[in-house]
Amino acid sequence: MRKLFTPENNWTFLQPLLMSMEHCARCHTCSEACHVYEESGRDPLYRPAYRSEIFRRIYHKYIINGSTFSHGDVDLNWKTVSRLIELAYRCNLCRRCAQTCPIGADNALLAREIRKVASQEMGITSKECHDDGSMLQLTVGSSTGMNALVVKDNLEFIDEDTSEKTGIKVETPWDKEGADILLLHNAGEIMAWPENPGAFAVLLNAAGLSWTLSSDIAAYDGINYGVWYDDVQFARVAILHAQAAKKLKVKKIVIGECGHAHKALTVIADKVLTGDLNIPRESAFTVLHEIVKSGRIKFDKSRNDFPVTLHDPCNVVRLMGIVRPQREIIKAIVPENRYHPMTPEGIHNYCCGGGSGFAIMSGHNFSDWRHHVAGRRKFRQILEAFQGEPMDKDHPKYVCAPCSNCKGQIRDIIKYYEAWEKAGIHYGGLVELMVNAMVDAKPGYIDWEWH
Repeated sequence: MRKLFTPENNWTFLQPLLMSMEHCARCHTCSEACHVYEESGRDPLYRPAYRSEIFRRIYHKYIINGSTFSHGDVDLNWKTVSRLIELAYRCNLCRRCAQTCPIGADNALLAREIRKVASQEMGITSKECHDDGSMLQLTVGSSTGMNALVVKDNLEFIDEDTSEKTGIKVETPWDKEGADILLLHNAGEIMAWPENPGAFAVLLNAAGLSWTLSSDIAAYDGINYGVWYDDVQFARVAILHAQAAKKLKVKKIVIGECGHAHKALTVIADKVLTGDLNIPRESAFTVLHEIVKSGRIKFDKSRNDFPVTLHDPCNVVRLMGIVRPQREIIKAIVPENRYHPMTPEGIHNYCCGGGSGFAIMSGHNFSDWRHHVAGRRKFRQILEAFQGEPMDKDHPKYVCAPCSNCKGQIRDIIKYYEAWEKAGIHYGGLVELMVNAMVDAKPGYIDWEWH
């Protein structure tokens, strides 16, 4: 903890950490904003300020001149430490609490910093995030376990399938030096949702953009799990992404449909990528929005004549403020009477329940806890958005979730509650919805059997 509060060791979050440690009024306004607290039956353990309060008491007793809070003392022992770490992994890090706090205290950041101390100083991590995540990505090239050869083989098949489905010849460019754009996919899309990278290729090619993928290690996988628990792992991956872009002499990196990749490679990587590694980075949503506004691709709204709702990935919308582009795209490709906004929406929307690594964690009974607590508010939101529509499998409805991590979580929620069969609820990304409405593509890019 002493290291955590020094500039040379906490070059990422020291200033907001200090502010959040020193300025909490204990008003618990944040509790009402937390979906985990609400869905747990308002269990005090899950109040955003609960774990933070324990952390603050340790901080004041052992770090700040031995002072203590008037609200009680905390002994520093293994039971306290282990329970504190466990509670840090019961937070989605969605930062809805920070947005709600009257003074801007960020209790989600404190949860993340507790995870960081556990990882960097104690070697305690989530196996899925560390061993099967960032370490696998750094050694093999992707957290999916795919090396560059396997990724290229998969993309060849995706190109063929996409060409057949759309009637548009698709060929993904690799290692194209001097391209305007280096596109970074979440490699989970290539494995689980191949229609997503296929749709990106269709759109970028149809818009006449110069783009490429990189086969350098880690550069074909925009995932950066270190952002959830470990600054060192985060920095290692972010630097590899920037080095790949520098090697290809691209003008900018464009981040595909992955929320935490947005957060990692933009606002946090600004602390790491300096000098010639400071390659311009941009969200795919603004690029896609510009394509739609330019008129270079013609869309037919009637092809998306089914109910659509939009999920807002926390790290894209609440953290970065990218709210309008995806909504204006949907306005251009979905009939007005078929769009059903969630309540609340935009920066006030709820986390999918899979944020901060939850969507890939499955040990012990964690999946049940994730569906019963962390993800239940989002499932209720989805049902509420489609209220008034026939809720059966013969009337498909589309949850547009433009984030790979969110898609995994929403897929699991829908499967857990059997919402495919019972309510006809399906899910997918934004680019699939765009290609489904393309005039020059064959109808029916969205396959209801697949989603």
